[in-house]
Amino acid sequence: MSKVSTGAMRWLWRLVALTAVFHSGCAAMASTKEPKYAVEVREGDFELRLYGTHAVAETQVTGDWSDAGNEGFRRLAGYIFGKNRGRSKIAMTAPVAQAASLRDGQEGLKIPMTAPVAQRREGGMWTVAFTMPEGETPATLPQPDDPRVVLRELPPERVAVVRFSGRWTVDNMKKHEDSLRQWVSARQLHVVGQPEVNRYDPPFKPWFLRRNEIWLRLADDVRAVSSP
Repeated sequence: MSKVSTGAMRWLWRLVALTAVFHSGCAAMASTKEPKYAVEVREGDFELRLYGTHAVAETQVTGDWSDAGNEGFRRLAGYIFGKNRGRSKIAMTAPVAQAASLRDGQEGLKIPMTAPVAQRREGGMWTVAFTMPEGETPATLPQPDDPRVVLRELPPERVAVVRFSGRWTVDNMKKHEDSLRQWVSARQLHVVGQPEVNRYDPPFKPWFLRRNEIWLRLADDVRAVSSP
């Protein structure tokens, strides 16, 4: 076999391996559930959504955006993959982290993974959050072993959202945050709190296929929005 054909075969096997990894990753993410929401307005990449009450597990981390996100993800992943105090039952809603029936005092439960992973700046720290499965509350969820992981129930909220692909760089996120703020401002909507980055895909997914979102929470008295 010539050197050229040998090299071609190597590239072919690499392509096959990468394709297999890609499709397995996409299948896992496709089975990951999202919290339910209603879309009140959709204009291109922009949406106005209404979310109901839902529980989150969150943690606060210092550092830059990337390091804080990685550390926060590790803590929260540890919680949903078993670093918690087991309870008798938890429903299985996704195969990413299969649930099990355990007795109290046994090993921690695995909690179904949901998407997205949220990250926002609060003062001098970053808050990273996982949304818990539908129907769960802080009272029904197993308590985290790590005291840095906190369970909270969020009230219904209205958010303005812009969806985009690409790498998780500060410049890319800032560009889309600015475009979302312009869209919100043109509709005379009132933003409350800090912007939030929501990521739906694992790091190995090609950057041009990733689903990313910037969220801006809106004041409670907002009822509707119309084009300017």
